Amino acid sequence: MPGIEKLPVTVITGFLGSGKTTLITHLMRNPGGRRLAVVVNEFGDIGVDGEILKGCAIPDCPAENIMELANGCICCTVADDFIPTIEALMALDPRPDHILIETSGLALPKPLLKAFDWPDIRSRITVDGVIALADAEAVADGRFAPDVARVDAQRAADDSLDHETPLSEVFEDQISCADIVLLTKPDLAGPDGVARARAAIAAAAPRDLPVIEVAEGTVDPRVILGIGAAAEDDIDARPSHHDGADDHEHDDFDSIVIPIPEFADPADLVARITTLAARHNILRVKGYAAITGKPMRLLVQGVGVRVRHQYDRPWRADEARQGRLVVIAEHDDIDANTIREILVPDATVAG
Repeated sequence: MPGIEKLPVTVITGFLGSGKTTLITHLMRNPGGRRLAVVVNEFGDIGVDGEILKGCAIPDCPAENIMELANGCICCTVADDFIPTIEALMALDPRPDHILIETSGLALPKPLLKAFDWPDIRSRITVDGVIALADAEAVADGRFAPDVARVDAQRAADDSLDHETPLSEVFEDQISCADIVLLTKPDLAGPDGVARARAAIAAAAPRDLPVIEVAEGTVDPRVILGIGAAAEDDIDARPSHHDGADDHEHDDFDSIVIPIPEFADPADLVARITTLAARHNILRVKGYAAITGKPMRLLVQGVGVRVRHQYDRPWRADEARQGRLVVIAEHDDIDANTIREILVPDATVAG
């Protein structure tokens, strides 16, 4: 049967902090008999997600099967990064049964699908499916526009309204490209919020899509792996705001890496991140911190004003106890001096 030996790939997309890494960690631990490989596309130069996943490596998905692409958007570095990475995974012995690709939160999935038509791999690999994760609370609250009330009113009055803000375009492109949508953190949204989020997803989708509520990334792998979508063959059925463009830009977004000193109390760091997000429209903060008297490194993940933290591993003897945070926001909201002043105790701001 033609193409039956193609290696299946699942593209996992979703906005910043929607739970992609949590989902992949769950799949690594519950592979359903598959030997998995993972490609992680970071935004910013700290491999946070890759390190988390490597820390969860198991025999069915060992550390050497987890690769990071940190040189920019995966769909913009096809020849230099993406194709060599896929070829390296296919050359592993034993070869993976399935590859998971975690896109950055800012990636548009459709250009990535087009990469699977690359001559070197198109006869050997297929896109088994595109899984879009949507944060129920964020979608329900309509955080894709600066004035939520006005946009909601316009949406209600005009179903054909073209949303202009970058965040809405990213969200809509991800939903439009999906085969299945996972609605994450439904407990934070509550029943009414989940209903609003489902309505927003339905409005963004070009066709009826399965929408599944998941908590902490827990979903039966049989539901999202092995669906056989061959998404690379029906690209035209997955509309994008960027159709017709030769490429796409990420100039709407920017990131900055902030070194941070050792903190005496994690609560102080969390409060600073919350203040930064609330006052300066910061989308995401992620990274590591050193806590006085603690031998373990503190992993920090912030989505808007929601901040989660946990100790992930001991500091190694050969590394400095130096914390670093990646801050991601729309381009005009990245002000290095302001960010340092809030995040770094007693920071001296350059003039």
